[in-house]
Amino acid sequence: MVMEIVAWIASVFVFFSFFMKTMIPLRIIAIVSNVTFIVYALLGLKFGIFGKVYPIFVLHVLLLPLNVFRLYQMKTLIKKVQEASQSDTTAEYLIPYMNKNVYGKGDVLFKINDCADRVFFIQEGSVYLPEVGKTLPRGTVLGEVGIFAPDNKRAATAVCAEQSVVYDIHRDRVLELYYQNPRFGFYLIRSVSRIVRENVNEFKAIRDKYE
Repeated sequence: MVMEIVAWIASVFVFFSFFMKTMIPLRIIAIVSNVTFIVYALLGLKFGIFGKVYPIFVLHVLLLPLNVFRLYQMKTLIKKVQEASQSDTTAEYLIPYMNKNVYGKGDVLFKINDCADRVFFIQEGSVYLPEVGKTLPRGTVLGEVGIFAPDNKRAATAVCAEQSVVYDIHRDRVLELYYQNPRFGFYLIRSVSRIVRENVNEFKAIRDKYE
């Protein structure tokens, strides 16, 4: 009877996990479910049926540390986002997920109409966008607009204005982080909105100049 109750409780937690819309609550429910199933299997020792529930025990003993580790990763990610947001260097926490590259002056990161498959972060140096006549300084994220563009095309060319250290992260990894972490998704939306607002302001300035 006790084993049946524990089994039903564990099953309820598994059922609830399908209603979780974000990763952290999902991981927490999964951890509780793992612990409950482990307790259920260990009760089999008392009732002499451990051999029948042994696979359940092994499965959840393996899943428990995995879920704990994933939860720790997400908590760490959110903490870094919060710290970076306060210091206005939000993108720097992405570096552990990125590839480091050193470019010389005149090296092209991407050309207009190229497929937007990466987001870049300028750690050192600067990058020039010839189509818009703008130079992006160190600490700037670029390429995020193309990730969400309907055609996934670059809207401008990016050329290193000097020797630069530039990190990049693949589009698939960006989207994975976007869907897993609402705060990171908010950061990307805010970043794209800032670029759109700057473009609108520049357009207004040009229009006012000739009116």
